[in-house]
Amino acid sequence: MSDDVKVYALSTCIHCRNAKKYLDECGVKYDCVHVDELSGDESKKAVQEIKDHNPAVSFPTILIKDKVIVGYHKDQIDAALNGD
Repeated sequence: MSDDVKVYALSTCIHCRNAKKYLDECGVKYDCVHVDELSGDESKKAVQEIKDHNPAVSFPTILIKDKVIVGYHKDQIDAALNGD
């Protein structure tokens, strides 16, 4: 399932931390990118990927299959994981 879930986060963001903790509690494997720990081209690439899904570039930005969840919203995460 990790191919289906990607989290763009900031290492210092409490909402990002809570979202990752919730995914962990749900047993969901995911790929996490801490944007603030990237530099140069890696950082530019990550920000562009986020802009493609979330023009405001706010965190966390969570991609679950074809759904985009901006912020930490358990109900939206649950719905996306269940394919709703």
